[in-house]
Amino acid sequence: MTTRTWLITGVSSGFGHALTTQLLQRGDRVIGTVRNADKVADLAEQYPDTFRVENLDVTDTAAIRTVVDAAFAAGRVDVVVSNAGYGLFGAAEEISDTQVDHIIATNLTGSITLIRAALPHLRAQGGGRIIQLSTYGGQVAFPGNSMYHATKWGIEGFTESVAQEVAPFGIGVTIVEPGGARTEFRTGSAQIADLTDVYDNTPAHGFKAMLDPASPPAPGDPQRMAARIIESVEVEPAPLRMVLGSQALDATLGALRTRIADFETQADLAASTDYPAGE
Repeated sequence: MTTRTWLITGVSSGFGHALTTQLLQRGDRVIGTVRNADKVADLAEQYPDTFRVENLDVTDTAAIRTVVDAAFAAGRVDVVVSNAGYGLFGAAEEISDTQVDHIIATNLTGSITLIRAALPHLRAQGGGRIIQLSTYGGQVAFPGNSMYHATKWGIEGFTESVAQEVAPFGIGVTIVEPGGARTEFRTGSAQIADLTDVYDNTPAHGFKAMLDPASPPAPGDPQRMAARIIESVEVEPAPLRMVLGSQALDATLGALRTRIADFETQADLAASTDYPAGE
């Protein structure tokens, strides 16, 4: 088994923590970023030679570049995992400007900056792998999640374009689209807008049922999902997308089929805006 070095953002919880734990257990090296190093003190103590912790808030783009440059200066980094992010729930008009700015800075701009900062180093070393954590919500949209979807649809478009740009340099790119999983997403990291009663009993507040502690747990196992992500780096060429979770795949396929069916009804409309043949 090849030993690799991974740079992973947001390793204190969720998929980042699951990835880091499994990688360290199998003997890989991890440079993990956190906002509070105390949350991974146990891993730092258990793996002093293979786990390096960096304090980083991914809304600080200058700090991202500093961390990335230092990671590659210390040696080859085989895999860069853009994982840090969170959810924001509420109808579009309930979300504050500050909340809009912060989720874009975290989920979208932070991820873009991390990838852009890593690319020159990956090219210089002759290749590597970028893994962007998204969600099946990067393909499917639900009411009450507008800004979360905006960031995930945005990062998927960015990453898909970058994948085509860097393939000639031996850099593989994978977008991971997990479904609901038993992480802290629902109960810990998710933020909620200042809700108003005007949207009560409408689809925009349907998320309340999902966040209710009495609701059934999410079907996805974050440990199994992390294992599939780790295994993906062995696949050549790199898979562009990985949907994790049967519910996520069903929802994604349903949304795509509906979208395609709608597009197929527009053939005459689309053609009606072309210049006539010969002009």
